Amino acid sequence: MATLLSVNVGTPQDVSWQGRTVHTGAWKSPVHGPRMVRRLNIDGDGQGDLAGHGGEIRAVLVYQLQAYQYWQKQLGRDDLTFGIFGENFTVDGMPDDDVCIGDRYRIGEAEFEVTQPRVTCYRVGMRLGEPAMASLLVAHHRPGFYLRVLAEGRVQAGDEITLTRKGAEELSVADTDALLYLPDRDPAKLRKALNIPALSPGWQQSFRELAAAQQPKQEPGWPGELTSTQQPGEEPGWPGFKTMRVARIVPETPTVSSVYLDTTDTPLPEARPGQYLSIRLAIGDAAPAVRSYSLSSAPTAGTYRISVKHEPHGKVSSYIHATLHPGDLVDIASPRGTFVLEEGTRPIVLISAGIGVTPVLAMLHQLAATRDQRPVWWIHTAHDRAHHAFADETRTLLAQLPNAHEYTYYTAGAAPHLGEPHITQGRPNAQSLAAMGVPTDTDAYLCGPPAFMDDLGGYLRDHGLRPERIHREQFSALPAINPGVTPTTAIRPHQPPGAPGTGPLITFARSGITTPWSPAHASLLDLAEACDIPTRWSCRTGVCHTCITHLVAGDITYSTQPLELPEAGTILVCCSEPATEIVLDL
Repeated sequence: MATLLSVNVGTPQDVSWQGRTVHTGAWKSPVHGPRMVRRLNIDGDGQGDLAGHGGEIRAVLVYQLQAYQYWQKQLGRDDLTFGIFGENFTVDGMPDDDVCIGDRYRIGEAEFEVTQPRVTCYRVGMRLGEPAMASLLVAHHRPGFYLRVLAEGRVQAGDEITLTRKGAEELSVADTDALLYLPDRDPAKLRKALNIPALSPGWQQSFRELAAAQQPKQEPGWPGELTSTQQPGEEPGWPGFKTMRVARIVPETPTVSSVYLDTTDTPLPEARPGQYLSIRLAIGDAAPAVRSYSLSSAPTAGTYRISVKHEPHGKVSSYIHATLHPGDLVDIASPRGTFVLEEGTRPIVLISAGIGVTPVLAMLHQLAATRDQRPVWWIHTAHDRAHHAFADETRTLLAQLPNAHEYTYYTAGAAPHLGEPHITQGRPNAQSLAAMGVPTDTDAYLCGPPAFMDDLGGYLRDHGLRPERIHREQFSALPAINPGVTPTTAIRPHQPPGAPGTGPLITFARSGITTPWSPAHASLLDLAEACDIPTRWSCRTGVCHTCITHLVAGDITYSTQPLELPEAGTILVCCSEPATEIVLDL
């Protein structure tokens, strides 16, 4: 018979960590006597990051005495007191390889249901002073698990734990955890996981994506081996940068010019509509600058087109507009990016503002080239007629589609001319979007300033579109994902403090920073943070893949072995370091 050994609670507190402040409820201590367990929490308990912890599905975290004994030996520790793993219930029995998702238990007066394994989170490593702990919990098949509260009631140390019902499919916590985080997944177990109603919605979605995904034919290099930009089985392209020629430069508006690029050797691979190129330019005596620009048309025989807006203080855009000439040779990385037009039969809405038109214009080229039968809504916002790039080109393409709808908005300038019912003064809003008749089963593609995409994405969700069908492309650095870290004033990316490194050059293409590597940094993630580049991470130990980043050029090695390697052409920056000069899409 399993037994509840300790009830542990703690309210969120601010903890200093690596020069930052983390708001966390991971510090929990045993309490004596009965405690009321409610639908969202135990009285006296709380979570600092409700996006990753807590809530109805993750109301109570459980960890086992047997796991404590295991880690005491593995870590050589004799100071592991109950609650140190962040758990609410420390139990004797209920091992992760025996308890199943959907199992129901009675403890004291309350009833519970198992919903998912523990979330992989760096804060358990903070609490224990073991930075790799999130990875170790998964690798050693001892994650612990969450409970949903079916019936509220009082519990206390010493209560017996009674199994009242086995979960559907009888898939253990350890097997469920391994399905998400470890390689060599068992397809039969994956099918089981998709058939468990009690499994939390987030894990269900992850397993649906895994079931739909095609596994790579060969994984990139293991720790100590090189991981590069291209691996066997990857789509056609080229590793790193290749030399291309500027065929011509065409002004589109007073601030936007299109650069046509052709190859100097082999034919160019076909890019997917919506993908981007990275261009490397030697400007002055500084290290070469790397920027990324979306392809603005469907690639034709031997030619790519990018369209660049001149930013007043932009070093690269200024060079392209003032100094680059036809015949010049430039270094170009292979097309990449996941903001791509998907095949299917659902209607399509293409929404853009300003220079954000470029990737959706490439999608429109593809739709027109194939005379796609799907209904298409084209919604574009520009400053005025003079700054409306590709207006004529867009109208020509839309005329080739059997079911196209065009809506253009000018935020300034003169009123629209007569005979131009598709042009409106102002900006699109919820009311105008509803009046367009966009179906709720539409696939939407948005590109423009972040605030514009936030607004339009919200209008689309309110209109009834499912969030997973609203795709966004952002030209600048992606919004940071730093769970639990107290926000501070945003700082423009800069060179890292201290003496410059002497290692290979590291270029963060989205942020416009190139800096030499120094072994003083524990990982590429650590270097990015030193430069105040927005980063995205959760476990920081190679488990969760939140930090996955496109490797544009160069080779890296893994200093800590990821539990599962990312797909070819991408790396986990939390546990990697450069082997050569590299360019990251960060």
